Amino acid sequence: MKLNVGAGLAILALSAALSACGGGTGTAPATSPAVTEGSPPASATAPAASVTPPSATSAPPASAAVDLKTAASSAGEIVVDAEGMSVYFFTKDVKDSGTSACTDACLAAWPPVTTAAETPQVEGVTGTVGTIATPDGAKQVTLNGLPLYYFAKDTKAGDILGQGVNGVWYLADPSGEMIRMGASG
Repeated sequence: MKLNVGAGLAILALSAALSACGGGTGTAPATSPAVTEGSPPASATAPAASVTPPSATSAPPASAAVDLKTAASSAGEIVVDAEGMSVYFFTKDVKDSGTSACTDACLAAWPPVTTAAETPQVEGVTGTVGTIATPDGAKQVTLNGLPLYYFAKDTKAGDILGQGVNGVWYLADPSGEMIRMGASG
């Protein structure tokens, strides 16, 4: 009985985090009452997984040769981390602002891509890579002046379940542009 209650509370907490993500002024309304900004589109089918998503405070292992590299996906050539996890842009971020628009509960669903390196190392990524400080003092990786994030529902290398979520989350291509194909409302 305790296991079922714990699982239910975890699902409830993730639902709350997803619904809080991306809200605020200037936000377009969701396309249907059942979909809230930051939650996956109804058409996305996420298989059940037992792998734990990256945490908001985790950094790539020190032994990783690169922070970002490229990989082939159904959305084309994309940017991934050293373990092959897809990285995303948030359209509400302001280029070169030095800050992230994803805060508080949003970070539970969209953890920042962080690094311990002074200068993030890349392989195949041609866009300009840098860092900004997170509220807890970590270094969030940026691409062409925009912060990068993981999607908590991407549980294994190659997952791109965050692509187009509510028209504000998009994969990054190697030049640092948002990949807007396959976007959902």
